[in-house]
Amino acid sequence: MTKAIVIRQTGGPDVLEWSETTVGEPGPGQARIRHTAIGLNFIDTYFRSGLYKAPQLPFSPGNEGAGVVEAVGEGVDWVAPGDRVAYVGTLGAYSEARLIEADRLVKIPDGIDDREAAGMMLKGMTARYLLRKTYPVTADTTLLFHAAAGGVGLIAGQWAKHLGATTIGTAGSEEKVELARQHGYDHVINYRTENFVERVKEITGGKGVDVVYDSVGQDTYPGSLDCIRRLGMWVPFGQSSGPIKDFELQLLNAKGSLFTTRPTLFHYIVEREELVETANDLFDVVRSGAVKIRVNQDYPLQEAARAHTDLESRKTTGTTVLIP
Repeated sequence: MTKAIVIRQTGGPDVLEWSETTVGEPGPGQARIRHTAIGLNFIDTYFRSGLYKAPQLPFSPGNEGAGVVEAVGEGVDWVAPGDRVAYVGTLGAYSEARLIEADRLVKIPDGIDDREAAGMMLKGMTARYLLRKTYPVTADTTLLFHAAAGGVGLIAGQWAKHLGATTIGTAGSEEKVELARQHGYDHVINYRTENFVERVKEITGGKGVDVVYDSVGQDTYPGSLDCIRRLGMWVPFGQSSGPIKDFELQLLNAKGSLFTTRPTLFHYIVEREELVETANDLFDVVRSGAVKIRVNQDYPLQEAARAHTDLESRKTTGTTVLIP
C-alpha cells in the first residue's frame, strides 16, 4: 500500500485527506513511477475548490511531479525502470506512487535535480508557451507581468530578460518587489502602494506595453487593458484573485483594438512532439544558467493542506514542492 492526498468532496484545504491507496501494475502504454518531489501550483487549488471540475470524485490533485520509473507496460520503449522522469498535465501527482500514461513523461537531464524538475514543469513550461508561442517575445518587446514574484513570474522574468525584452512586473510587498528585481525585471510596481496603470504609463512614456501576462484575474481587470498599446495583446492565463466577472468584448475595441486569448499550457503540449520540444527548451535554458529555478519552500506531502493555505494567502514566493 502507498499513500496519497485524496479529495472526496470539493472545498477548502481541509478536504485534502491523507489516505492509503493501491497502485497496480502498468498496463499497455503506461508506467508506474515513485515520486521524489511534487510541484505545488495555483491550479491545484482550483481543482480542490471545484472552480475547475475534476473528471470524477474522489481524486488526487496535482498536475506535475518528478520521480523514478519503477515499471513500464507493454509497448513502452522511450522510458525504462530506473529513469529519472518528470511530467505535467495529469491529475494525481499528490501521491507517493502512481500509474501514468508513459507518453506524458520526459527524462530529466543531468544537471537538473528532482526538486527543480518537479517545481519547474508546469511553471516553466507555462512561461515558455507564453513567451515563445502566445506572444513571441523579442528584444523589441515591452511587457507587463502580473504576480512577478510568483512561480511563473520569476521564471518568466529571467527568460524574458534573456530574450532581450524590457520587463515590467507587479508584486504585493517590498520583499516581493525586490525578489522580482533579482529575477530579471527592469521595473517592479508594488500594487499595494502604487497605481500600476499610472506607473506603466510613466515607465513607457504613455505608449503602454506590447503585452500583459495576467494570472491574477478579477483584481487586475480592467486595469490591465489600460496598460496596453494600440493593437497590443492581453493574455489572462490564471485567476488567483477570482474569475473575471462581466467581461465585455467591446472593451477591446474601446481600449485600442486589442487582441486577447485565454490560453492553457495543456493545449500547447497535446502532441508528444510538442511536449518534448517545450520541455527540452525549458531544460536547455535552465542548464545554460539563463534561468535559475529556486525552490523557496517545501512541505511534507501529508501537509498539503497547510501548503494550500499558505499559497492562497500569498505567503509563498516562487517555487514550492511537496515531498512524499
